[in-house]
Amino acid sequence: MNSGVIYSHRLNGLEYRVICGDSDAELSLLAPRSVDLAVTSPPYFQQREYGAAGLGNEATVEQYLDSIVTTFAKIVRVMKPTGNIVYNMGDKIVDGSLLLVPYQFALQVLGDFNLRLVNDITWVKSNPTPHQFSRRLIASTEPFFHFALNRDYYYDRKAFQRSKRKRPSKPTSKLGAKYRELIDSSDLSDSEKNGAHQALDEVVDDVRRGKIHSFRMKIRGIHAPAYGGQEGGRKMRIERYGFTIIRISGEPLKRDVIENPVESLPGNDHPAVFPVKVIRELIRLLCPKGGMVLDPYLGSGSTMVAALQEGRSCIGIDISRDYCVDAQERVRNTLGEIPVPAMERLL
Repeated sequence: MNSGVIYSHRLNGLEYRVICGDSDAELSLLAPRSVDLAVTSPPYFQQREYGAAGLGNEATVEQYLDSIVTTFAKIVRVMKPTGNIVYNMGDKIVDGSLLLVPYQFALQVLGDFNLRLVNDITWVKSNPTPHQFSRRLIASTEPFFHFALNRDYYYDRKAFQRSKRKRPSKPTSKLGAKYRELIDSSDLSDSEKNGAHQALDEVVDDVRRGKIHSFRMKIRGIHAPAYGGQEGGRKMRIERYGFTIIRISGEPLKRDVIENPVESLPGNDHPAVFPVKVIRELIRLLCPKGGMVLDPYLGSGSTMVAALQEGRSCIGIDISRDYCVDAQERVRNTLGEIPVPAMERLL
């Protein structure tokens, strides 16, 4: 197997490189602190036929995880201090029992590296592969583990799953009435009840004037107590005043769930095509515009396509030459009418 760059293209100051070779070796050649976001999905443990011996075909889960974590260490080396790492992994069933391979991986990473596991983002497959299991439900989710190098990681929450909230219906005269009943029936002192009613009047008025979308109210002795929190937070306000009000803006809640169908590509033989829409969401959330995205298990090239569509540079590495060629063709198709220089095919 010949290795090296088989495709390189620059566009508007951005760089796109497909590198055919072993990830461990090729990652060692990249400059340290040069990547903003690494997002990838390594071959699953004994799940699919990838056409060659190697990662995913180990005899034991322990051997598989050792291989994955060895490469993970090389990824950490090339990440910027503000960088993010996202790994998607599928599980394996042996003798009717889940091995929890993705979660074994996450725990091993947290034990071996000084990283933060920010989120376990769930990909919900709207079109899971049907199976006739009589004693098991169809698996329709996979985790995306978001690791950060430190607390100053890049994060653009507003760019994630951008959508317009439907305009709320006009508030009725009963807005806040239930909370008023709860305040009156609570064990709050008279002065605390007066303060709660006054605060409720103000927040109801803000909703009617369109300053906020809606609100929630927590009352001491009525609602479950708040655990944790810091001075100045909801817990303190409930303890000190007997209530707290949570104001809700018009922005939709940003949940740790992405729903998207499993994708397939006509003429592409890769058994596990990364959904471009999911990767685009992660890139918008975790990589600055013009930043560098890395996929050390490039596969069909979805990460590179997503990076191109979102205006980020991207380096993709894969040990399979066929997958690398397929990936660069997908990039060329995405570029459309934009002229593409001749490929550097190392035959």
